[in-house]
Amino acid sequence: MAEPIYRRVVIKLSGEYLAGSHAFGIDQPTVDRIADDLIAAQKLGIEVAVVIGGGNIVRGVEVSARGVSRPTGDTMGMLATMMNCLALEAAIERKGTAARTLSAFVMPEISELFTRSAAHKYLAEGRIVLLGGGTGNPFFTTDTTAVLRAAEIGAQVVLKATNVDGVYSADPKKDPKAKRFDRLTHSQAIEGGYKVMDATAFALARETSLPIIVFSIAEPGSIGGILRGSGHGTVVAG
Repeated sequence: MAEPIYRRVVIKLSGEYLAGSHAFGIDQPTVDRIADDLIAAQKLGIEVAVVIGGGNIVRGVEVSARGVSRPTGDTMGMLATMMNCLALEAAIERKGTAARTLSAFVMPEISELFTRSAAHKYLAEGRIVLLGGGTGNPFFTTDTTAVLRAAEIGAQVVLKATNVDGVYSADPKKDPKAKRFDRLTHSQAIEGGYKVMDATAFALARETSLPIIVFSIAEPGSIGGILRGSGHGTVVAG
């Protein structure tokens, strides 16, 4: 088995994916399967931090489109990410692996506040660290959160887990002629307007020289495959 090519990573998971085959909510078998993948990745000797979206519970942009202010809608979305973190933390710990949720918000009865030192401490202890609450500010996506947190904690790569196996020139589910890219620069990803991550996330990754690997989470073991360099995804770097 190939040795992992990274030692500290941030994995970005879609909130919608946690709903499984349902339109919304948390599908426990899906959460358990993701927990298994994260534990397997950590057992490769990798320090694993995770950022999760909240779209399976509430999407701030959609809430604000119905009359709620954007800052309030985004705050609701950030709280939804905390629910997902707690669900995944519980699943990981049920399987015998230590995990810890850190929040961008002060909520001591629920979670410890995110700081770089706390993240470093728990990663060094062998815990899977779940980073909830987005950036703590409205107008920023959890994609941007993943890149920001990766830069803050000294991760070597951001793994963007999606429902497609990389970056395409168009939605491959709608356009059979969509071209898949094996590699892009950050600038090409921004200029191409590819929707797999938002431009702010790509721009921050470019500024901090962080590679992003976009891959499909659909197959069990896909995280480990990417970490060993044998997985199928698009590398956005340089």
